[in-house]
Amino acid sequence: MKILVTGAEGFIGSHLVERLIEKKIFVKALIRYNFKNDWGWLDDMKLVKNKYLEIISGDINDYKLIENISKDCSHIINLAALISIPYSYDAPVSNFYTNFNGVLNLLEIVKSDRKKVLIHTSTSEVFGSAVYTPMDEKHPLQAQSPYAASKIAADQACMSYFHSYNVPIIILRPFNTYGPRQSNRAVIPTIINQILNKNKQLKIGSVFPTRDFTFVEDTVEAFICALNNKNIYGEQFNLGISKDFSILETIKLISKLMNYELKLRPEKIRKRPLKSEVNKLLSNNKKALKILKWKPKFTGSKGFQRGLIKTIKWFEENKNINNSKEIYTK
Repeated sequence: MKILVTGAEGFIGSHLVERLIEKKIFVKALIRYNFKNDWGWLDDMKLVKNKYLEIISGDINDYKLIENISKDCSHIINLAALISIPYSYDAPVSNFYTNFNGVLNLLEIVKSDRKKVLIHTSTSEVFGSAVYTPMDEKHPLQAQSPYAASKIAADQACMSYFHSYNVPIIILRPFNTYGPRQSNRAVIPTIINQILNKNKQLKIGSVFPTRDFTFVEDTVEAFICALNNKNIYGEQFNLGISKDFSILETIKLISKLMNYELKLRPEKIRKRPLKSEVNKLLSNNKKALKILKWKPKFTGSKGFQRGLIKTIKWFEENKNINNSKEIYTK
């Protein structure tokens, strides 16, 4: 088995590459070309000379490149995306170009070679604020940011190619994945790093929204579960632990684990526009548990705490890597 992983240099992508290699599966890792020849997290994982890994610089918007490098691959796992919601407010066209047009490229390639399977990564942001909870795969789609709209468009394109051309696709929809290597644009790393930097006050945005936080190891295992299952083409799966925590609860728990005396400093620039804020995300993961045979290990309050402890430890050990990078601001 050979698998092309797009967005392989990123947070979830790098963990997935690592797990596939552990299983002795050959990976072609597509990373976005940059002038520094920087391979993202793959640079820090001592995998460059691994016999199961080939790293390729490029862009999913380059059809010919993707067509050529995927010729001998049985699967394409798509994790390439612009993922910053604040950035999408200022650069909506860029978001659609990568998150939608790039996926159309992948769909056309799989359409022309029916021996390939596309596993596409969605996001819980496509649901917007919960109409009902827990949120199953039939929950209404609501675009409350340009990023969410671009991902909805990509999901719908995947489903249209399945229904119109019988293209083998699977959609996995993580709910707020967290863990080692996550960037400071996300709430958990930015809180951990502010405490590590000995900030007297934590700079925060809105604290009332709730999120279904899923540890990255569990998210990655769902991709592994999807690889050898031929009976799930055209299906979508929500990946969450079916328990939500408010941002304030999360901050308090991290502060307790890190022995930090909690003092908050709300900042308007860290808040979404009012109509764009997603107030509640809580997954119904029964379909993934039953059909994917997915078995998340970091579940419930205790599982969340165990995941946070592992995440905090990693940032403590790697505090010079990216703790100086702030979340995107205008």
